[in-house]
Amino acid sequence: MEQSKSACVVLVVVFLLFIYAEPAVQAIGDMRNGQSPIALDVFKRTPSPANLRAYEDSLREQSLVANAVRPRLQHWRFEVMDDAGKNGLIGRDGWLFYRPGVQFLVEPWPRTNEDEGPLRAITSFRDQLKARGMELLIAITPGKESVYPNRLTRRATGNVNGHVTAFMDTLKQNGIEVVYADASADGGGQPAYLAQDTHWTPSHARGVAQRVAGIAFDKGWLQKGNTIYDERATTIERHGDILRMAKSAPLLESYPPEKVSCWQVVDRATGQPYKDSPESPVLVLGDSFLRIFQLDEPKNAGFIAHLARALQMPVTSSVNDGGASTLVRQELRRRPELLKNKKLVIWEFVERDLRFGTGASEAAHGANCA
Repeated sequence: MEQSKSACVVLVVVFLLFIYAEPAVQAIGDMRNGQSPIALDVFKRTPSPANLRAYEDSLREQSLVANAVRPRLQHWRFEVMDDAGKNGLIGRDGWLFYRPGVQFLVEPWPRTNEDEGPLRAITSFRDQLKARGMELLIAITPGKESVYPNRLTRRATGNVNGHVTAFMDTLKQNGIEVVYADASADGGGQPAYLAQDTHWTPSHARGVAQRVAGIAFDKGWLQKGNTIYDERATTIERHGDILRMAKSAPLLESYPPEKVSCWQVVDRATGQPYKDSPESPVLVLGDSFLRIFQLDEPKNAGFIAHLARALQMPVTSSVNDGGASTLVRQELRRRPELLKNKKLVIWEFVERDLRFGTGASEAAHGANCA
């Protein structure tokens, strides 16, 4: 009986240590950093569901114990359980996929009236631009899982994004010019997307840019400019964003970065890297597919610079990671000078934004360019 009682006491002590050790360590760490214990922040906010959720998020993000343990645990889960975290999925042959993109493909397409949702937002934006004498070209970028479903699973057969192509047909029926930036735009025979990343390769971005420029010329919206750009080959090494989303340094250390061949665009006359011009007749709106290689390493090697090279003129651009469905147009409302002298607006967004984009259903309201 005495032995059983002792065992119970030990279990209770261990249990209490597990409960109180983490907040004690956190409080000591916060005070060493000259801060009040984060646990006390709950008394600084008005009790409400939103404030309590924000408080829980702060505890989770700033937890010393969790931030020490989580990266190693995530590495173990990746290696042993094929778990790439809440935003990633592990495909075949080392390819990684973005979970929301797969979710967009596999879930049923919601039924909406033609005067609601993305169609309304796009037609409203087109009409506003038309009233100002500007044309609109929509460039829908497929997710990697749409282009390479067989890299995700052997069971993927046939057309996996029929609802996207059907939506594009609806856009065309409404007189809206649209291009789907699929792998057919890449004439170099190289993979269209990065294995570790959600985004396209530099060669595919260049191919899509040339395709978009060709449409602008064929429609008579633009004539070639007189600025000649050259390409400067370079190579970078980078870990893909899906790996980085796991927030695990041990995981990154165990995987070699991808080697990526890029082509930086430079002005032939000056030898200087490509630079936007606010006086350009072309405005480009888009998301992280336009940011990659353009605004981050190696810079001036992404879609925007290669579009300028194909057009033989600089462009004006506005890029917002994850916000191309609505936020870039809200930026137009705040900065109408972006539309100065424009003849053509090229609006790029990834296909999953048709459902998951910020404010997709109410995008036509308060996000105009007037």
